[in-house]
Amino acid sequence: MNIVVLAGGISTEREISIVSGTMACRALRGKGHRAILVDVYCGDSRISAAADGQGADSRLFPEAYDVDAAAAYMRSFDGQIESMKRTRREFFGPNVLALCEAADVVFMALHGEDGEGGKVQAVFDLMGIRYTGSGALGSAVAMDKELSRKLFAADGIPVAAGIVLQRGEAHGPAAENGVGLPCVVKPCCGGSSVGVEIARTEEEYERALETAFGYEREVVVEQYIEGREFSVGVVEGKAYPVIEIAPLVGFYDYKNKYEAGSTIETCPAELEADKTAEMQRYAELAYRTLKLQCYARMDFMMAKDGSLYCLEANTLPGMTPTSLLPQEAAALGMDFPALCEHLIEVSVRGL
Repeated sequence: MNIVVLAGGISTEREISIVSGTMACRALRGKGHRAILVDVYCGDSRISAAADGQGADSRLFPEAYDVDAAAAYMRSFDGQIESMKRTRREFFGPNVLALCEAADVVFMALHGEDGEGGKVQAVFDLMGIRYTGSGALGSAVAMDKELSRKLFAADGIPVAAGIVLQRGEAHGPAAENGVGLPCVVKPCCGGSSVGVEIARTEEEYERALETAFGYEREVVVEQYIEGREFSVGVVEGKAYPVIEIAPLVGFYDYKNKYEAGSTIETCPAELEADKTAEMQRYAELAYRTLKLQCYARMDFMMAKDGSLYCLEANTLPGMTPTSLLPQEAAALGMDFPALCEHLIEVSVRGL
């Protein structure tokens, strides 16, 4: 297949997206596909996106291709992103849409808002471009943590007590906001735990709000659940094995997510069979509740008394061989290249 692996963008997760895209592109090429790596925002002015009358020609999707060079080209724009945002109105970079139209399918390696939140998916739906992952509606709903929390609660999926605050509006101390201390403060639509902090004092609470509001206008404040953290992938509506996430220091923040050796990940998680089944059942229900498609990953906390709490849904989870969903697939005997290919097959079937 001719495949565009779409990555990069302008979210706080740009670098992680490039890593995911690079790994996925290399894996798909290893399976015999003509995959190319494209930055959704910066595009590639070096490529002529004109295709001949027979469809996407071999110049666009060459048999020989340097994935690492393509990733380096994407990173060459890193220092220019902010200035580009000030001088440009359009989101899609040079040749991006034409390349995506020429491809058989787009492998979505985007993370964060403006990529994972439904906007790109909506454009592709209107243009008839096939892509991996959930559609525009499910992507948008899952990206909004407050909205997804409300839908989870309405469908009987347990969530921690929480409130949403707006930038610029008066707010009282944590002890009086209905959540109390300790609490978790996080941007409403962010990812990779960027801007997320745990506050145990009023001073920490105020600092955490200041940090989170630096990223977004809406902030979610949730009850802090002390216990064990887990994640469950769901592919075609069926839960994968549960994986436990145990940071050596602190919580599962950006550093512990992506710095090698900072977190112990166990798959399948060491849980009683009934607790595993309960978490997988909630993961599948969350998938249906948010109208997700093809694949996603649900994150959970388990309190010391065994109570489960669904934290959020990730519609485009990290895609490196050591990311959580690939580790769950490996527990089923599916290696990383096979998983990447399987997600394309699942997505194409669902369109």
